[in-house]
Amino acid sequence: MLNRFYEILPGSLAWATLIGMVVFSWVLPTAVSVFIILFDIYWLLKTVYLSLHLRSTFSEMKQNMATDWLSRLKKEKTGWENIEHLIIFPMYKEPYEVVKESFESLTHANYPKEKMMVVLAIEELAGDFAKDVAEKTKKDFEKRFGAFLITVHPKDLPGEIPGKGGNETWAAKEAKKILIDGKLEPQNVLVSSFDVDTQIFSEYFGKLTYTFLSEENKLRAIYQPIPFFTNNVYDSPAIARVISFSSTFWQMMQQSRPERLTSFSSQSIPLSALMDVGFWHTDMVSEDSRIFWQGYLAYHGDFRVVPLHYPVSMDANVAHTLWGTMKNLYKQQRRWGWGCENIPYMLGGFRKDPKIPAAKKRYWTFQVLEGFHSWATNSIMIFALGWLPVYLGGKTFNLSLLSHSLPDITRLIIQISMLGIASSAILGIMLLPPKPVWFKPYHYALYVLQWALIPVSLIIFGAIPGLEAQTRLMLGGKFRLGFWVTPKSRKGVGGERKGSPV
Repeated sequence: MLNRFYEILPGSLAWATLIGMVVFSWVLPTAVSVFIILFDIYWLLKTVYLSLHLRSTFSEMKQNMATDWLSRLKKEKTGWENIEHLIIFPMYKEPYEVVKESFESLTHANYPKEKMMVVLAIEELAGDFAKDVAEKTKKDFEKRFGAFLITVHPKDLPGEIPGKGGNETWAAKEAKKILIDGKLEPQNVLVSSFDVDTQIFSEYFGKLTYTFLSEENKLRAIYQPIPFFTNNVYDSPAIARVISFSSTFWQMMQQSRPERLTSFSSQSIPLSALMDVGFWHTDMVSEDSRIFWQGYLAYHGDFRVVPLHYPVSMDANVAHTLWGTMKNLYKQQRRWGWGCENIPYMLGGFRKDPKIPAAKKRYWTFQVLEGFHSWATNSIMIFALGWLPVYLGGKTFNLSLLSHSLPDITRLIIQISMLGIASSAILGIMLLPPKPVWFKPYHYALYVLQWALIPVSLIIFGAIPGLEAQTRLMLGGKFRLGFWVTPKSRKGVGGERKGSPV
């Protein structure tokens, strides 16, 4: 009964806010107008605040990418040689070109390859295509690492839904049995679960190992890189680039606020912690964020996500047509919005565990609910509902000074906040990978002008899919989302990830 209440909670809060905006714009237009002005000012101040965090992360990331972390490990950290890396790439039907680029990036890492145990985790459901890709990858890369393993996740296992969680859990357990049991201590193994399109930069494992050995309670943490969606950025349309960079910028902002950082997509975690929490859940979509809450509840609140301030590069969402890209973007954002399924798990766990301090429970409850509520409502309130009192307030209100001033005030606040978007456009240029030969100077102007699409992206590819996900969770049953695999493709074969996107 309580679990259903928790499932209904985020969606009901979002819909109550949006419906309340409409109703009160008609009943209490003056009060709503004042609220809108105050909310727009709050949004402006929040934009400035988050921009400062974005630039702080950028500065630290730039320094980290210029550092030889392997040399620092050798000089400053005793026992680093005991740390082994288990690297899992779950895949479905991605083409060989995508997989090859990811594995090539590993071969160019400034880190001993003999300390890398690489697992290509394929799905039985994907048939012969996946097996052929896996065998070709093994043939080309098997001898370059300390160990290379192909695992096949069986289809239709009881208690599972088709998705990444079941595959990576199966792969981790198989790798533990074959490569680790009786040979390595779990506390000395860092498990990196990477989407199959994840390409590392050369110092990633040096930075990861250094950060791991620097943490006071290193076994009770997830280590989170920054996702750059830039592998195929030059093949993507403007709207896909804006959404991809927006996602990257949000993760960068969160890296400078580690107290509220949760796990996302590609990540690294000690094998001992992974075993303690029972590996990734196999009956849900958002396993990459759920794993944090599994650890948080298993260790009674003594668990955290440690920001690496170092990136990995992944694919932007690109289909063969613009319409196909837009549909896939919406589905991807809706899947990310389905992370609201963690709310019942989190709140139910808090209720059952008296060992977690009440202050921590209150903090996370507010942060998570406010985060999903803002996702589903803020951009709609700012860009779509700000003028409602003018249209619904009636003749008396429309004769007032506030009625005539409201559109001008909100427009001014939004225009000022656009300065932050302009600075994001410049930062987006700085994060581009090495330019292809066809990239001309005028393309820089186009890559800045594309940010005029931000209001559209925030509503159509942000608030609406977020609201749909919360609504589906609220309705339950047949409306619940299953796992959707983002299609990956290449126009050509990639090569070595040299240098830095900074």
